[in-house]
Amino acid sequence: MRRNCMTMPLRLLLLFMVGISQATFFSAKEQWRSEDSMTRSHDNYEWSTWFNVDHPGGRGDYEQLDAIRFYYRARVCETPRALEARTTDWVPARETGEKVHADPTVGFWCLNEEQGPERNCSNYAVRFLCPKGNGLNFQDIWSPWTDWGPCSALCGQVGVQIRSRSCSSPSLLCNGPKVERKECHGPECVTDCALHCVMGRANAECSACMCEEHILLGSVRGSGALIAEGAAILGSDKLLTLTDHNGHFRIPGLCPDGNTTLTIRLQGHATQSVLVPKSAERTTVVSVQLKRTDKLHVLSNPESKARREGQTAAFCCNVAGTPQPDKYQWFHNNSLLERKSDSTLVLKNLHLEHAGEYYCRASSQSGAIKTKPAMLNIIGQNSHSCNPKPDPHLIRLPHDCYQNGTNSFYYDVGKCPSSTCVGQLDNGIRCKDKVAYCCGVAKMEERHLACQGYQLPTMVVTECGCQKCVDTKAIVHGRAVAADTGEPMRFGHIFMNGVRISRTGYKGTFAIHVPPETERLVLTFVDNMNTFINTTKVLPFNAKGGAVYHEIQLTRKKVPVTIRSSETNTLDLGEVEGREAMAHIQIPPNSFYKENGEVFVGDVNASVTFLDPRDVSTAAAAQSDLNFVGNEGDTLPLRTYGMFSVDFRGGETNEPLNAGEVKVFLDSAQVMMPEHLGTMKLWSLNPETGLWEEEGSLELEKKSRGKREERTFLIGNLEIRERRLFNLDVPENRRCYVKVRAFRSERFMPSEQVEGVVVSLINMEPTAGYSSNPRAWGRFDSVITGSNGACLPAFCDEQKADAYTAYVMANLGGEELEAVASTPKLNPNIVGVPQPYLGRLNYRRTDHDNPRLKKTAFSINLAKPSPNTAEEANGPVYAFEKLKECEEAPFSAAHFRFSRVEGDRYDYNTVPFNEDDPMSWTEDYLSWWPKPMEYRACYIKVKINSPHEINVRSHNMGGTHPKTVGQLYGLRDIRSIRDMDQTAVSAVCLEFKCSGMLYDQARVDRTLVKVIPQGSCKRDHVNPLLQEYLVNHLPLAVNNDTNEFTMLAPLDPLGHNYGIYTVTDQDPRTAKEIALGRCFDGTSDGTSRVMKSNEGVALMFTCGGREVTRQNFFQTLQNSQGQIAISGGRIEGRQNWRRQRANASRNSQRRSTRDPKGRGSKARS
Repeated sequence: MRRNCMTMPLRLLLLFMVGISQATFFSAKEQWRSEDSMTRSHDNYEWSTWFNVDHPGGRGDYEQLDAIRFYYRARVCETPRALEARTTDWVPARETGEKVHADPTVGFWCLNEEQGPERNCSNYAVRFLCPKGNGLNFQDIWSPWTDWGPCSALCGQVGVQIRSRSCSSPSLLCNGPKVERKECHGPECVTDCALHCVMGRANAECSACMCEEHILLGSVRGSGALIAEGAAILGSDKLLTLTDHNGHFRIPGLCPDGNTTLTIRLQGHATQSVLVPKSAERTTVVSVQLKRTDKLHVLSNPESKARREGQTAAFCCNVAGTPQPDKYQWFHNNSLLERKSDSTLVLKNLHLEHAGEYYCRASSQSGAIKTKPAMLNIIGQNSHSCNPKPDPHLIRLPHDCYQNGTNSFYYDVGKCPSSTCVGQLDNGIRCKDKVAYCCGVAKMEERHLACQGYQLPTMVVTECGCQKCVDTKAIVHGRAVAADTGEPMRFGHIFMNGVRISRTGYKGTFAIHVPPETERLVLTFVDNMNTFINTTKVLPFNAKGGAVYHEIQLTRKKVPVTIRSSETNTLDLGEVEGREAMAHIQIPPNSFYKENGEVFVGDVNASVTFLDPRDVSTAAAAQSDLNFVGNEGDTLPLRTYGMFSVDFRGGETNEPLNAGEVKVFLDSAQVMMPEHLGTMKLWSLNPETGLWEEEGSLELEKKSRGKREERTFLIGNLEIRERRLFNLDVPENRRCYVKVRAFRSERFMPSEQVEGVVVSLINMEPTAGYSSNPRAWGRFDSVITGSNGACLPAFCDEQKADAYTAYVMANLGGEELEAVASTPKLNPNIVGVPQPYLGRLNYRRTDHDNPRLKKTAFSINLAKPSPNTAEEANGPVYAFEKLKECEEAPFSAAHFRFSRVEGDRYDYNTVPFNEDDPMSWTEDYLSWWPKPMEYRACYIKVKINSPHEINVRSHNMGGTHPKTVGQLYGLRDIRSIRDMDQTAVSAVCLEFKCSGMLYDQARVDRTLVKVIPQGSCKRDHVNPLLQEYLVNHLPLAVNNDTNEFTMLAPLDPLGHNYGIYTVTDQDPRTAKEIALGRCFDGTSDGTSRVMKSNEGVALMFTCGGREVTRQNFFQTLQNSQGQIAISGGRIEGRQNWRRQRANASRNSQRRSTRDPKGRGSKARS
C-alpha cells in the first residue's frame, strides 16, 4: 500500500489518497490548501454524513460518487473538495494496511484481488467535504442554473441556447456571469423522420429523442432483490449499456419526456419495460425490480374427442409462462402440421385419415413445452358410436350359489367400457365439448340364478350405447406425517398455485377436491410451527373421479446454527452417520441481503436440511416428481444426488434473508457413475409447477484439504432468492416403463383388478462395485392404477441387467397390498412374468431372505428388453418410447402383481357397481348407491356370545318404495372378530343398505334389512334406544324369528348410542373406512384398529354348535393359498382390523351398468 502523508494542524483532517495519479494528488493537495485557508477565514465548508452503499463481497468495496448520488441525491455536492474513508469498525483507511484507491470526484474503491492471499477488503464508509448550506452547488450563494432554453437554430443551422441564474445572497458579492450562452445545432433535416420530440431532438436513426444535458441514472435488482450485474438496457431494441457490478447504469442524453421506454433483460429473468418519467431536472433516477422467468407450463392439455366423418373438431393449447408463448406448433401422429401455428387447432370436414394423436408444442424466449397427446376418434356416418355388444365381465356369486352350468361361482353379466363416444353435439367450435358423452348401458335384463333355497336376481347388460357421461369429482386425501417418526403435521397449510386452499387436521389428515381440468396436481405443505421444511408434492389422482389416498412424508427441519455474515461460512450436506459429507456449501463474507435488497450485517441463523440419497428411507420424502422440461419441450426425468432446503434468518429480527453467489461443492467420490460427472447440474424447484429448473452447471476442480490430501469436487454457483429448495441432479436418458396390476385377491382375475391404487417405485443407483459403498436411491415415482393397471417410469439398462434395480410397493387408502411370494418356490404363472425373462429380472419379494420382513414390496433388476428376444417383447418392462403399448397391453401380457389382504368378507349388489370407477354408476332403482358422488355408508354393530367366530349376513331389500318393495338390493357377508380379552365373545361391524332417496330423488325408501347369523343362534338383546326409534318411526318390521333381526333401516344417522354408524362422503371407500373405524371403536367420532366388543352395540346373539370355519362358509371364495402369515411382532387386534378394513370398501361385482330408460325393470325377462 502506498500512502502520502502531510503534517497539518490537528483540527484539520488528512486527505487520504492511494492509487491515484501524481497530477491528481497534487491537484487534491492544492484543493486541500485552499480549503484550509477557506476554513480558517470563513469556515464555509463542512463534512457530509458517512455513506456506505457497497460491501466487499464479489470484486471488492466500491463507494462510488455516482452510486451515492443515486441513493442520496440531496446530500452530496456537485464537486466535493476532499474525501475521507474509514471501515465500519471506525478504523481509518490509512491504518488498515490495505491497498485502496480514492478520488473526491470519483469516489473510493478497494479491490479484493489486490489484497494478500486469503484476504478481502474491509467494509468502508466515506464522507465528502462540501460547501456549507447547499450540497448541490459549489457556489451556494448562486441559485441553480435554469434549464437551457430552446435552440434558436432551424433544421441544419447553428444557433444559441441560453440559461441564467440569480444571486441569492443579500450580503455577499456574487462573482461570475448571470447568463451563459452556448452554441447549438438545429435538428437534422430528415425528411422521412416522423418522430415528434416534445423536448430535445431526434437522433440520426430517428428512433429516440435526445437531450444532451440530461443524465439518466438507474438501478436494477434481480429476483430476491439481489444485485443484477450485467443486465442489458435497451432502447428501441438497441443496446444502450449494461449494469455494473452494483446493478447501476448511466445513460447520458436520453430525454425525460415521459414517452421514452427502456427494456431491461437479464438471463433467468422476465424481460421488463420501464417508462422514463417526465422531468425538468438534469438528472433522472429510475429503479427496476426484475422477476424470475416463469417457465412455460401446461395449464390444460388438449381434450380427446370422438367425431363422425364430416364434423368439426377443435383442440386447444393452454400454456402459460412469462413471457407468454409466441409460437405454437401442432403435431399429428408425431408429424408436424404445416400452416397450423395458432393456439387453437380447428379441423373441419373430418375424414378417417384425421384420426390419431394430436399434441401441441408452445415456445417463447424462456423455452418450450409439449402438451400430452389427445386422441381423435373418427367414426363413419353409419357406424355405431359404441360397440353395442357388451364386453365379458365375470362377477363372483355368493357362497351358496354355485352354478352347475358353468361349474363355477362366477357369472358373466357384461359391461360397457366408459370410453368417449359421439353424442348430440351442437355446431359450436370449443376446446372442451359442452356435454361429454360416454359409452354406457343401453339395455339390461334381470335374470334369476338358482341358489341353495332361493333365487338370486342379477342385472345383465345386453346392449351398449352412447349417452351423457356421469358427473364425477376427483379427490385426494391422506395424512402429512414426519418421515422419521410418523409425527403428524398439525394444522399445516396446503398451497396450490401460490394460494392456500386447505389445512391439515390435528392428526395430519387432509382432503382436497381436485379442481376441474387440473392436469397436474401440485401441492405444497407448509408447517406453521417450523418443525418441517416446506414440502412440494405432485400427487397422482384419478381423472375419472373418486378418491385417492396419499401419505405425505415430511422431512424434519435441521436445527439452525449461528454464523457471522462478515465471515466465510461452510455448511456440510450429508446425513449418513459414519460417512463423509455428500457435499457442502460455502457462503462468502457479506453475501446476505434483506428482502428489500439491503446488505445484512450481523448474526445469521442458518438451517440447511439435506435429503441424503444414500439413506433409502428418505426416498418417500423426496420433493416433487424429479422432472424437468428439456429444450425441445419434452418432460424428462432427473436422477438425484441429494436435495437441500435452506432457511437463512436474521439472528435478532428473525427476518428471512437471501444470499448471493453461494458456492456448492459436491464430492466427486460420491458419484458412482463416471458419466454423470460431466452432466451434473444445480436445480431449483418451482413450487407452483412442481418442475425443476436449471440454476447452473458444476465443473470439476481439485481442492486441497490439509497438507497432503487433495480431492476433486464438482463446483457450482447459485443465488438463494425466493426459492429455497435445490437439487444436485443429472438428466438420465436410459428410461423404461414397468407394468403393474393390483387385484382384490390372490386369484388375480381380470375382473377383480383394483383401480385407484398408488403404486410407487424407488430407483436404486447402479451397483457400487465394492462393498464399502452401499447402494443409494436416485428417483422416486408414483402412479395410479386404472382399469388396465399402471405403467411406472424407471431407469433401466440394456447392456447390464443388474445395472439398475428398483423396489416397487402399492398402497390403497393406507392399506399396503402384498406382492407375490418369491420363496420357497418362484412360480412365474403367479408372478405374472414368464421365464427366462423373470430370471433375468431377478424378482425378489422383500421377505425372500428374511420371513419376518413385510411382504408388501418386491425388488427387480431393470433389464431393458432386448428387441431381438421374442419373450422380452411382451412386458413387463417396456422401452421408453413404447408407453402407449404398455398402457394398452392385454391382460395376457406379462406384468407384476399386487393383491389386497382378503378378509372374511363378501359383497353382492343386484346392480353391479365398481367403486373404483364412479363412471360405472347407473340410474337404477336397485342401485346400492342411489346418488353418485354422495355415498352414504351404514353399519350396524353385532355382538356374538360364542366360543367360535360366526359368519353374519345382511339381506337388504326394498321396504317402502313402490318401485323396489320386496326386491333385493344386495347381500353382505362378514365374519365376526374375536374379542382380545374375552375368548367367548366376538363382534362384527356389518354393512347394510342405507335408507333414503333413490336415484330419481322423488321418494325415500326405508330399506328392509335382515341381520342373519349363520348357525344355531338366538337373539338375546336389542339396543333399547334403537328399538324405541323403530317403534316411533313406523312402519315397524315383524321380528318373529329369534334367529335373526329385521328392521326398516332408520332414515336418521343415529350414532353409537343406537349401535348404528353412518358416514357420507364423496368417495365410497372413504365413507366405509370412516364408518368402520367408528364402529370398531364404538363411538360416533373416534376410530380404532381394535374391535371393542362391548362398546356401541346394537344387537346381541348367542350362538352354539361347532365353529364355523372359513373352509365351510368361504371355501369357494378363498381359492388362494390362504391367509398370509403374520409376523410375531403383530398384535391380533391389528390383524383383525386389517382383515375387515381391507375389504370395507370392496364390492365383488364391479362393472358399468346404466339404464337411462329403466325406471327399474323395463327390459327384464
